[in-house]
Amino acid sequence: MTQLIVYSAKNADDVLLDTVDFALIKEELEQAGASIERWKAEQPLTSDSTSEEILNAYKPQIDRLKDERGYGNADVIHVRPGNPNWPAMRQKFLSEHTHDEDEVRFFVEGSGAFYLHVDDKVYQIVGTADDLLSVPRGTKHWFDGGAEGHFTVIRLFTDATGWIAHYTGDAIADSVPTYEAA
Repeated sequence: MTQLIVYSAKNADDVLLDTVDFALIKEELEQAGASIERWKAEQPLTSDSTSEEILNAYKPQIDRLKDERGYGNADVIHVRPGNPNWPAMRQKFLSEHTHDEDEVRFFVEGSGAFYLHVDDKVYQIVGTADDLLSVPRGTKHWFDGGAEGHFTVIRLFTDATGWIAHYTGDAIADSVPTYEAA
């Protein structure tokens, strides 16, 4: 279930909003400069679908974003429980950072939480299957896929080198609750 929790950046015990109302989530994220939308596959997929099958199933939506925003590349990342690389990957994603381009992720299956640090608030957006989240370039954020990591996402990029993080050195991510996948 898609969820938005907004914390005070000064005190994560101060929860300003906790909602699963998609219209309200969309509105709150737009005010923070981000966006969320929902997509449906053009053809049935399974947990065993290949990256090529997944990209083909969402081709019209991917092509629309490429045309609208100039993204040139799309790929698929699969993370499954038991992945021996997940703990190290998770730690890298848990540090606040920015990018020189938008960070665009579409959840094909599973879930994860993006945390946006905007002004005096931290927005925790739990993305689940069918959710597309777009974090604008330069926005301070981090990602948590949970202790086990279970998700398949489509990533869209403008730069062929893909995901390049610029870490802020701020320890704010340590003060906000981590994501515990359901």
